[in-house]
Amino acid sequence: MKKYAYAWLTAGFFLVSFLLHWGFGWQAFVEEQQAHGQPAEVGPWAIEMARDTFENWQSEFMQLMWQVVGLAYFLYVGSPQSHENDDRTEAKIDALIRLQAGEKADAILKTIDEAFLRTGGHAQPHGKEEEAAMKKVEKLIDDKTKA
Repeated sequence: MKKYAYAWLTAGFFLVSFLLHWGFGWQAFVEEQQAHGQPAEVGPWAIEMARDTFENWQSEFMQLMWQVVGLAYFLYVGSPQSHENDDRTEAKIDALIRLQAGEKADAILKTIDEAFLRTGGHAQPHGKEEEAAMKKVEKLIDDKTKA
């Protein structure tokens, strides 16, 4: 439950706002119908509310979803814009490893790249192989310090 607290809160806010929107919509519809001397019927009200709801979702919710979720997704999958500073930082770290590790630097860097499934210049989501690969890196560094 705690792990998904944000999702539960969001769902709660959504449900409450949805119910309030439709409740206040009913009140407004009843007043409008009374002003015209007509009875308030559920059918026309439901159609009007559905239209208003989808209109709001189209202009607000979907736009926000595209901006937040869409951009977060592209950041996650690794668009070039999401890694502009990563390349520079990684080049610096690679240079430091080469300075410190000497002849073993290429083996260390290769092991690290394999551990993080590095392809096409950026790390990809990885699995349990990371821990085993990092142990290899530690062993290579230990071997370097012993030599």
